[in-house]
Amino acid sequence: MTVWPLFGNAEEPATTTCPHCGAAVPVYASYCEVCGSSLTPTGPMPAPETPTGADSSQTRRLGQRASQITVCPQCGGRIDADGYCALCGSRAPSARDHIESSPAPWIAGVSDIGLVHSRNEDALALWADDAAPRAVLVVCDGVSTSAESDVASLAAAERAREVLVDALRGGMPLDEAFRQAASQANAAVIEHTQDDSSNTASATLAAAVVDGDQLGYANLGDSRVYWIGENDETLLSTDDSMAQAFIDQGMARAAAESMPQAHAITKWLGRDSDDIVPDTGTQAMAGPGWVLVCSDGLWNYASEPAAIAALVREFAASDAEPAVIARRLVTWTNDRGGHDNVTVALARHEAGDHGPIV
Repeated sequence: MTVWPLFGNAEEPATTTCPHCGAAVPVYASYCEVCGSSLTPTGPMPAPETPTGADSSQTRRLGQRASQITVCPQCGGRIDADGYCALCGSRAPSARDHIESSPAPWIAGVSDIGLVHSRNEDALALWADDAAPRAVLVVCDGVSTSAESDVASLAAAERAREVLVDALRGGMPLDEAFRQAASQANAAVIEHTQDDSSNTASATLAAAVVDGDQLGYANLGDSRVYWIGENDETLLSTDDSMAQAFIDQGMARAAAESMPQAHAITKWLGRDSDDIVPDTGTQAMAGPGWVLVCSDGLWNYASEPAAIAALVREFAASDAEPAVIARRLVTWTNDRGGHDNVTVALARHEAGDHGPIV
């Protein structure tokens, strides 16, 4: 069924002729409605007129997740306000499916939907001050079994970034800054949870603060912070997970992380959490290297610090731009199945005489 026009008094689209039966067909059509033959569109779908009435709340909600593209990548049809193609019904790529951020040349991040999940529940929030240099890197991973976790994780990441940036500018002690960031991020998650929800939104939190040659880090859940130096590599954060509980009892990491329920987290952000105090720490960065913050979508495929470091060094050898390395890490993950959303944030550190962290 041809769906045109949907709104107002839009002009009829240009037509061409079906080479199989001779019927008139719109230039954007991918099949003939008379004989059913497949066609190659020869022209773009005309843009719809703006509707005169207000969109429904459902359309507005879906539209918030839709990308800004107007032409369907599947058939060339028009993407409606609800984020779906008016011609073939395909869902348009969401603005959340793939996000890239680079607030300074030495810091960048990529968040990607992966190949299996229907939405990207990871979130990324970055900030940088070139003059200092100082940076904030935040990654949140929405728990896929909870409602609206994609919205909640983004709200949490952005709120935590705001708190940490203010803390850097105001000289707040870092431990207190991380505690306030976790508290405010938790409040942001709760704000995006329905009061009567029986499946409350929840998310992990991993954050790094770069202040000259010093690095501060914090986490709740199993998103991680790594330091990758020239001759060393360290997993700085400690997972709040069942796998980590077995590691603490002496089990090898590979064995613990391959167990059933290994990814069950023991601390998280959300209304049903009873402990939102993050694990925190600091690390001196004695030489050049990389700060890496990521969701489990990456470390699922390379958990050991040496494995992560080998990838970063390999990719940096051909192009040391953080944005390029982050993209290559995401591609590498998806090439291995992309079974989860994946988010990678990188800050390149150059050794220098910088002041101490607050």
